[in-house]
Amino acid sequence: MTALQAFGPNLWIADGPVVTAGGGFHYPTRMAVVRLTEGSLFIWSPVALSDALRREVDALGPVRYLIAPNTLHDRFLGEWQATYPAARIHAAPGLRQRRPDLDIAVDLGEEPPSDWAADIDQTPMHGNLITTEVLFFHRPSATLLVTDLIQHFAPTWFTGWRAWVAKMDLMTAPEPQVPRKFRVAFVDRAAARRGLERILEWPVERVVMAHADPVHADGRAFIRRAFGWLA
Repeated sequence: MTALQAFGPNLWIADGPVVTAGGGFHYPTRMAVVRLTEGSLFIWSPVALSDALRREVDALGPVRYLIAPNTLHDRFLGEWQATYPAARIHAAPGLRQRRPDLDIAVDLGEEPPSDWAADIDQTPMHGNLITTEVLFFHRPSATLLVTDLIQHFAPTWFTGWRAWVAKMDLMTAPEPQVPRKFRVAFVDRAAARRGLERILEWPVERVVMAHADPVHADGRAFIRRAFGWLA
């Protein structure tokens, strides 16, 4: 795990532990912390909460919003909610039904709530059978936050048959890509295109992804390449 790293104005990222998903695939984890204009914190895709990470987060401001950007990134929400009981969970569509144990306050929708609309825009990518992921754009840093829809791993990250599956899924392609399983799962491509069109309206310069190295420049061009198959 790493300490919080400044990524832009009022934006920090931190890498958490590697976790095991279905099929025994190992994934690194990454979260982002946004300090909103009014001073409270927006925690995107929270990772495991260590004592060191908690101290650093507490030094930035009060935690008010815990964000589950899709139905696959919910593993550590319970421990964050227990630690910060005043924080409200805002979750992607479908997570409320899958995790009745969590106290989910709000289902993420088409528009940002007034709580963070001054700093962050958002849009769901509808039409996917795996999950409806909500993407966020932090205006002060011109940064797009992407969870699972774009991924990239070193060719040696996976071994054995998992390495073959990852290659076929485009997870180990030369640059970050939308994995093939997500492409196939977009059964309503018109809905997906509407989400992409909105994303491309944002002046994206940088991109933070949960499962790929961050992009530091020409973010909008990067997004166009990653989603070129959807055009």
